[in-house]
Amino acid sequence: MIRFEIPGEVVAQGRPRATRIGKGVRMYDPPKSSAYKQHVAEVAKEHAPKKPLEAPLMVRMVIYRQFLQSWTKKQRKDAEDGILLPVTRPDLSNYCKGIEDALNGIIWKDDSQIVSLTLEKHYAERSYAFIEIQTL
Repeated sequence: MIRFEIPGEVVAQGRPRATRIGKGVRMYDPPKSSAYKQHVAEVAKEHAPKKPLEAPLMVRMVIYRQFLQSWTKKQRKDAEDGILLPVTRPDLSNYCKGIEDALNGIIWKDDSQIVSLTLEKHYAERSYAFIEIQTL
């Protein structure tokens, strides 16, 4: 089993951008998404196996968003107790997609190997993502 945290604010995968090159079109990641994927890859390399996993995988991702500064003590307590959950944008699946793409070729060969995926979004003192990977 591989477990690790990705510190810092979690960035959702942005919509691909396009630019014209001559008569063709080139698609690329928005700069913020691209920079976050690089950060995830750097952290993952510290926890990566010698070669990327090739078996079917069960993955658990928990995204922690930082408490809001404007919250009252009651709101903060409710968030700590799991009563108040982040039902705001961005979507949980957009967070997941960026992380999955960043881990391709580092932790696993390709994210198509994921056969079981559990996603959660919570509030915490600091922003980070927790990743747990298990081969089946």
